[in-house]
Amino acid sequence: MNLNLDQAMENQQFTVRINGQNISCRAGQTILEVCREAKIPVPTLCYDERLKPYGGCRLCIVEINGSEQPQASCMTYVQPGMTVTTESERLFALRKNTVQLLLHNHPNDCMVCEAGGACELQTLAYQYDAGLGKFQTKKWGLPLVEDNPFITFEPNKCVVCARCVRICHEVMMADTLTLAHNGWRTLPVTKDGQPRSSDTCEFCGQCVSACPTGALTDRRSRGKGRAMDVKKVKTTCSYCGTGCNFFLNVKDGKVVRVTSDFDAPVNKGNLCVKGRYGFDFIHSPERIKTPLIKENGVFRQASWDEALTFTARRFKEIIAKYGHDAVGGFSSSRCSNEENYLVAKMVRCAMGTNNVDNCARVCHAPTVAGLAVSLGAGAATNSLAQMADVDTIFLIGSNPTEAHPIVSLHLKKALAKGAKLIVVDPRKTWMAERADIWLGIKPGSNIALMNGIVRAILDNGWENKEFIAARTENFADMKKKIDEYDLDRVENLTGVAKEKIVEAARFYALAEKSMIVYGLGVTEHRSGAETAMSTANLALLCGQIGRPATGIMALRGQNNVQGASDLGPLPGTFPGYQPVNDEQCRKKFEAAWGVPLSGQPGLKSVEMIDHCADGKIRGLYILGEDPAHTDPDLNHVRKCLEKIEFLVVQDMFPTETTKYAHVVLPGASFAEKDGTFTNGERRVQRIRKAVEPVAGLAEWESLCRLSTLIGYEMNYRHPSEIMDEIAKLVPAYGGIRYERIEQQGIQWPCPDDNHPGTTTLHSASFARPGGKAQFIALEHIGSGETPDDEYPLILITGRVREHYNNGSMTRRCAGLSEVVPEERAEISPADAARLGIADGGWMNIASRRGALRVKAKVTERTQPGMVFMTFHHQTTLTNFLTSEHRDPITGTPEYKSCAVKIAAC
Repeated sequence: MNLNLDQAMENQQFTVRINGQNISCRAGQTILEVCREAKIPVPTLCYDERLKPYGGCRLCIVEINGSEQPQASCMTYVQPGMTVTTESERLFALRKNTVQLLLHNHPNDCMVCEAGGACELQTLAYQYDAGLGKFQTKKWGLPLVEDNPFITFEPNKCVVCARCVRICHEVMMADTLTLAHNGWRTLPVTKDGQPRSSDTCEFCGQCVSACPTGALTDRRSRGKGRAMDVKKVKTTCSYCGTGCNFFLNVKDGKVVRVTSDFDAPVNKGNLCVKGRYGFDFIHSPERIKTPLIKENGVFRQASWDEALTFTARRFKEIIAKYGHDAVGGFSSSRCSNEENYLVAKMVRCAMGTNNVDNCARVCHAPTVAGLAVSLGAGAATNSLAQMADVDTIFLIGSNPTEAHPIVSLHLKKALAKGAKLIVVDPRKTWMAERADIWLGIKPGSNIALMNGIVRAILDNGWENKEFIAARTENFADMKKKIDEYDLDRVENLTGVAKEKIVEAARFYALAEKSMIVYGLGVTEHRSGAETAMSTANLALLCGQIGRPATGIMALRGQNNVQGASDLGPLPGTFPGYQPVNDEQCRKKFEAAWGVPLSGQPGLKSVEMIDHCADGKIRGLYILGEDPAHTDPDLNHVRKCLEKIEFLVVQDMFPTETTKYAHVVLPGASFAEKDGTFTNGERRVQRIRKAVEPVAGLAEWESLCRLSTLIGYEMNYRHPSEIMDEIAKLVPAYGGIRYERIEQQGIQWPCPDDNHPGTTTLHSASFARPGGKAQFIALEHIGSGETPDDEYPLILITGRVREHYNNGSMTRRCAGLSEVVPEERAEISPADAARLGIADGGWMNIASRRGALRVKAKVTERTQPGMVFMTFHHQTTLTNFLTSEHRDPITGTPEYKSCAVKIAAC
């Protein structure tokens, strides 16, 4: 009775009758999908909304008029005039029999099973009164498998629904699991029967989230509380900028497990290894639990009252002696929107200066600046969910399978549907290996390549002339510059064959829906802001913007990079990117905050560090950042921090930067406070307090107290009151209220309480004068430091999937640190052979600024002449090597390219 999908698609919308009710449905839907939308219960065991229909368990059978036998509702498409029955005596008996067959060799240990209370088989057995006695056979008695830190497999409890195997293949495209053996002996096993390792498994736990029984469970949470024992608190992940939602499972005041939120708008229950298993840091014994004051070079414990009073007094003394601009503050993309807003408000109102910044300065400030110049708004133009419908993906400077694993799932879905993939990356990443065109670019030549692609489009007449004429300006100036970039020149600058450039241009320009997706490989160059502009040039040239599944998606590195930039801790703008030197904006904030405000833009974070050395900056407050670990050219940074008169650092853990502090204030984790994060698609989402702060205060509370002690009173009873104030001052957040974002969040701009939010920017006009975007003529300038005879290799820095930023959180998660315990410098087989370096062997790596000893990872992912390292490990501080070069527009450092030399140890 199964209908062909093509036949079903002939009709778009109609009504079917289910259990005597007329139900509206769409062509192409299955009966099960229609029933679920209509809240009509139909039992399933092999079904998962994230997966293709499977039809294996036969529990979702329904009766259809005209069909003699019941049909699997997950495999049968609705058609006009269809009449369906989901409950009858016959269906009950058939389903009961199926459940009893599944129970025939299933362990009878529900009383102690980890899945108790969450087991779908247990629920079905109760629902259909299916006892264990009908089909008695010998139990399997297979051994429990725990061959990795994260996942436990109890094969005796497997019902062979294949959900684990299917999610590994269909969603993750990882192929870690497969079904082995035949008939009743069939079981899921790892590839080649080998134990899971970081080479064969992402440890995402997707198989665990898909398992309907206790066959697959989270190893580290076993024995700590079952579903009925825990309180579930919905929140948003505190790692990358994707903005995944999940549930913190809390028992006895501690987070014991993370479980999927299948209704989450961004991730639909999918999580990466950090999101699912990276929560140990919340209760780490290394957390800073009390304020610390340094006396005679040694820290001693202090109360909050003493530490905050001392801090306020010292800042007031410095301001009185040296002036307001002798102090400043850094905020953090790891903190909430509300806390970032309070840092900006405290520094401007209590300290009286615009010397305030956040860590977007060293990552995505070029996105904010560059896209704002070109398009009028410095943010991702579209929504993550739209990626699945893209026809051509243009992926540049981003390795999403490692840095943004859930974003990569949206891209993988597009690939499964036949999308073309262009990858611009010097490394042969997972995506590059599967690309239709891999442009293995020389680091630092992004603008030359983008100009070459634009040249190829213009030479072939592939540009969208109507869009250019109607919605853009400055095309002629841009074209004049592009005329200087013939493809022979571009090939020489980039190392990419001109034939590949033309083919990439054709794929992008001629597709109905092309999307540019980029990461820090675009922004962390000395031409970062201009490279962001170059992505806008390409999108505008082809009219690939302002529509769903097109546009430019900048993948934010930390959980709240977008929100931290939106809400004010920037030296030149008030919250909402409202310029401090605009008199009307300044008067608006003076009226709201009740104090005079400076109209002089302040110093960027990197400039504040520089001026610690010459005394221009005497006092500094740093929230949640670790510049002595994560800023480039660390010898310079540390010399500057050594000279500062008064440094306050607020963080969860001791860091490289806390070593230089005079006062250390405890930070709170995302699990210990209420607030919001704004993800990379501009979605404002809730975080919720699940456990008490280990030090007694969340940052928003300590900030209010500190500001008040310095001299500007701030009193809020709850972060929701802070967001209400933000909504009055920031037009894009005008309709953001906690009660409106409890479930799905809202994407800004959302100007009022009746606005639904904006999934796609620039659909009608651009946020620039006249409503038009502008082309920018851009010149290739290359990296600030290039290889030579003494330093012949290029160092590229980035991330691995298992760790995050300075590693202060992930290194304190036992499973993550077990899988990736140390730094490994990736080097090509050719360079390794030439230098006599073995895989896993030690090598010395040096730049003009510093030297390190590190183990080698010999891999084909790295091209000859290049080396790749991360900056996650405190024992191997890669940023001793990175250079002093910065983007002149934003001050963002050039992390992605510097010259090094290597020798075997």
